[in-house]
Amino acid sequence: MSNPQQLRYSKEHEWLSAFEDGVATIGITEYAANALGDVVYAQLPEVGDTVTAGETCGELESTKSVSDLYSPVTGEVTAANQDVVDDPSLVNSAPFEGGWLFKVRVAEEPADLLSADEYTAFSGN
Repeated sequence: MSNPQQLRYSKEHEWLSAFEDGVATIGITEYAANALGDVVYAQLPEVGDTVTAGETCGELESTKSVSDLYSPVTGEVTAANQDVVDDPSLVNSAPFEGGWLFKVRVAEEPADLLSADEYTAFSGN
């Protein structure tokens, strides 16, 4: 399992892309997707919602369990991935590509995001 070097990571197993015009893309890591099992339902924040770093903003339901989705940053949601809502298995099959979850215009980035190497050490893979 390889965590892309260009991303930042939270201890809740979300990833965050580099900002493009102040907007970051957010998803869950391959480690989290594997731990969840087959994702069958995704409840994502809606465009216009305000999300707060470290707080829940949705949930992912798998054949094993329901897991809260946390935002790694504070800001306004600018997009939600309708493809994941329609086909939640994208979270498992392409967590770093087509399985992204939502985009946020970042108001505040927390200092505790991890690099890929730090996340790999933290998650043990």
